[in-house]
Amino acid sequence: MIRGDDLRATLIGFAGALCVLAVLVWGVGISDTIDALSGASLPVLLGIVVIAICWLSAWGMSLHTVLSVLGAPITVPAAVLVFAGATFANNVTPFGQAGGEPVSALLISRATDREYETGLAAIASVDALNFVPSIGLALVGLGYFATSITFGENLEYATIAVVAFAVVLPIAVVLGWRNRYRLERTAVDSLAPFLQRLGELVPRRSAPSRAALERRIEGFFTAVERVATNPRGLVFALVFSTAGWVGLATSLWLSLFALGHTVSPAVVLVAIPTGAMASITPLPGGLGGVEAVLGALVLATTGLPLATVTAAVLIHRGATYLLPTVIGGGTAAVLADR
Repeated sequence: MIRGDDLRATLIGFAGALCVLAVLVWGVGISDTIDALSGASLPVLLGIVVIAICWLSAWGMSLHTVLSVLGAPITVPAAVLVFAGATFANNVTPFGQAGGEPVSALLISRATDREYETGLAAIASVDALNFVPSIGLALVGLGYFATSITFGENLEYATIAVVAFAVVLPIAVVLGWRNRYRLERTAVDSLAPFLQRLGELVPRRSAPSRAALERRIEGFFTAVERVATNPRGLVFALVFSTAGWVGLATSLWLSLFALGHTVSPAVVLVAIPTGAMASITPLPGGLGGVEAVLGALVLATTGLPLATVTAAVLIHRGATYLLPTVIGGGTAAVLADR
C-alpha cells in the first residue's frame, strides 16, 4: 500500500513523532514516568484494551450504517475491520484524517466492490458525523469547568479551539456544499491537466478524461447527499459515533484510574476531543502532538503529578493508537492484495 517515496516519508514522519515523544518523556523525567507506569493495575489495563475494542467497533458500526445508506452493504465484522484499516491509514500518514482519507476510501471501495468515490463519500461522511458529538461532549465538559474552576491558560486555549471548530467547520461545510458545482469545475480544471501529464509519464496507464473526472466527482457529491438526506441513517450513525467518543474518554479515565487516581468525567470529555484536533499535525496520526495536548489538559484540570499524567496518556494512546494500527495494518495488507 505504501511504497517508495511514500514509505520514506512515512518513516521520516514516524522518526520525528518518536523524537517528539522522547522529548516529552525526557522533559517529564524518564525514571519518574517508568515508576508511574510500573504501578498500573493489570486488570484495569486489560479493561482499557477491551474499551479500545469497543470504541473501534462503535465507529466501525457507524461506517457500516453509512455504507448501508449508500447501497454498499457489508457485514458488521468486515465494517469494523475496514474501519480499523482506515484508522491505520490515518495513523501512518501525516495530517491525520486529511492524509489518510484517500487510502481509507480505496480500502472501503475494495472491501465493498464499489466505486472509489463511494468509498471516499463513506469515510468523509463518517468523519463529518464524528465531529458533531465530539464538539458536543467537549462543550459539556467546558460548561462544567466554567461553573467549578478558574480557567488557566491551557483551558482557555482549549475553549478557543473547540469554539472555533464548532463555528468555522459547519460554516465551511455549508458554504462548500452550496458551491459544490463551482468546486467541481475548479477540481476538474486543476486535476485534468495534472493527470494528463502524469498519464504520459506512467507506463501502461492512461489519464481519465475530463468527462470521467466530472462523473466521479458528481458521484461523490451524490453519495454524500444520500447520506445527508437519510434521517434514520444519520441518527444511527451519530449514536454509534457518540458511543465511540465515550469509549475513548473512558479509556483515558481508566488510564488514570489504573494509576490510582479518580477524576471528574468532565476532564476526559474536554481532553479527548481537543486532543483529537492535534491529529492534524504533520506527524503520522498526530503522534506526539496528541499526547502533548492530552497531557496539558489533564494536568490543567486535575493538578496531578506530571509523571502520573504522562504515564496515563501513554497507556491510553498505547491502546487506542497501537491496537487499530496493528489490526488495521493487517486488514489494509489483505485488501491491498485484492
